[in-house]
Amino acid sequence: MAKRTRPTSGTPTARAKNSDAHAVFADARILVGVTGGIAAYKTAMLVSRLAQAGAKVTVAMTPAATRFVTPLTFQALSGRPVYTSAWEHVESHDPQHIATAGSLDAAIVAPCSMDTLSRLACGRADDVVTLILSAVDRSRTPVLLAPAMNAVMWAQPATQRNVETLASDGFTMVGPADGWQACRTVGVGRMEEPEALLAALAQALAAARR
Repeated sequence: MAKRTRPTSGTPTARAKNSDAHAVFADARILVGVTGGIAAYKTAMLVSRLAQAGAKVTVAMTPAATRFVTPLTFQALSGRPVYTSAWEHVESHDPQHIATAGSLDAAIVAPCSMDTLSRLACGRADDVVTLILSAVDRSRTPVLLAPAMNAVMWAQPATQRNVETLASDGFTMVGPADGWQACRTVGVGRMEEPEALLAALAQALAAARR
């Protein structure tokens, strides 16, 4: 039987595909919201890849997120200030960050915890991530959510109700995936890998620009 081969990242074919897929990120203004969860370590790679593709990435973190990955990590990877509080004046004089929300081409929350799904579904805006998202016009700016939690938490009726509400409100769910989780179990709830998140963002940006 002939061995199946796939192009590696170093082949001309793979480089061309990656270039085409990520060209949409050039100069795109993207918010990456980070909430509390061990999957935040994957978000560092997402931010790095976006920055390398030419995107202008603004990272916002909940207090819980800063316990998993430091704001300095994201500042170094994005080359831009990181929001960790609703009261910071980082890029404008607007303490509610309306200017930040209005300038975005796309936003993604990765990882999006069970708590953050609930906050967004209820319309709360009491941390910097939900505050910025509350001012995003989703009719023109795509907002993606990448859930990450234990399989039992994902299966909870309340979580599924919140997911349905968020979908009807115009949010786009990316995942979660099925696989090994930090709680030493296997099931649905694992955050999608950075490459899958990049592909979803590229698709959402391209659709929004049509």
